[in-house]
Amino acid sequence: MALFSRLFGGGAQAPSQVRVLPADIGFAVGPKQTVLQAALDQGYAYPHNCRVGSCGTCKTRLVSGQVRELTDKSYLLSDEEMAAGVILACQSVPKGDLVLENFGLIAGGPRHDVVATEARIAALDRQTGDIMRLTLDLAEPVAYTAGQYAELARGSEPARQFSFIDAPDEGGTRRARFFIRRVPGGELTSWLFDAARPGDRLALRAPFGDFFLRPSTAPILAIAGGSGLGPVLALLEQARRDRVSRDATLMFGVRSEADLYALDAIAALARGWIAQFRFVPVLSAEPDGSGWAGARGFIHAHLGAMEPVALASSHAYLCGPPAMIDAAIPVLNGAGIGRADIRYDAFTDRSVLAAVA
Repeated sequence: MALFSRLFGGGAQAPSQVRVLPADIGFAVGPKQTVLQAALDQGYAYPHNCRVGSCGTCKTRLVSGQVRELTDKSYLLSDEEMAAGVILACQSVPKGDLVLENFGLIAGGPRHDVVATEARIAALDRQTGDIMRLTLDLAEPVAYTAGQYAELARGSEPARQFSFIDAPDEGGTRRARFFIRRVPGGELTSWLFDAARPGDRLALRAPFGDFFLRPSTAPILAIAGGSGLGPVLALLEQARRDRVSRDATLMFGVRSEADLYALDAIAALARGWIAQFRFVPVLSAEPDGSGWAGARGFIHAHLGAMEPVALASSHAYLCGPPAMIDAAIPVLNGAGIGRADIRYDAFTDRSVLAAVA
């Protein structure tokens, strides 16, 4: 029977065993799984942003073994990376056991069991014209680390990713909240804004993501745009609960004063922060003569207004539109913040991914 199976393809294919250095983390990858998907499904915070091979965050060096690549990676990797055996974990299916190298996968990083559960809508609260706060009651508790995200799906529609906006409850969260931005043409977000009602059901899987506060004494520079405020608030709220004594600056970019939201939550954070806390809202399209006396333009242009020594010594956490992140990172690098001290979560939707592809 074993010979028959080898000759004619019968029997189940054994999973590949993958080990990632230097953290020395190991996990199994199923026959049709990518390295990234298997790591996420087993609760590892493998660095990634898009899952479709467009951002490059999951770049990983192949030390030994072979992979089947689902898409062409040459447009995203340099000649030097190609020669060094760099692959995209989100587009690589193992052909056998692998040894990989990824310095972003941390041995002591968050690892929680991925839970798939039913979620019932408890509340739908408009925050601005295109931002809603969605509250879900979960059939099973979900443990996560502040800054991580969940996948939500309605029926047979593809799952979409949304970040938790609160620090987790001890023992697992049964009521989860998310800031949802209406995406033009988006099936799930259009339904949530136009037709969903309390009591309606969704499917939820969580947690995922590697956007979380790293231990340090360095000042925190948190930069958020649009619905990217959610995971930043969760991260900062967890730090406040933990009595973290680090100076913090929160920069929040939106179009106009009418697009500012969650100001009460930000004020509560500032009151409870045991070190210095500074909030800087930045409006990119506020009408002239409106009476707004705060910062105007784009966040990256205002980073230079920070005291240079304080900026250079900070650790940066960015969450929001890819354009905001792409503009801010070179400024942060130029100020002296190394790539290892910059963490980000780019909020991509189908329109962004279509433009990249």
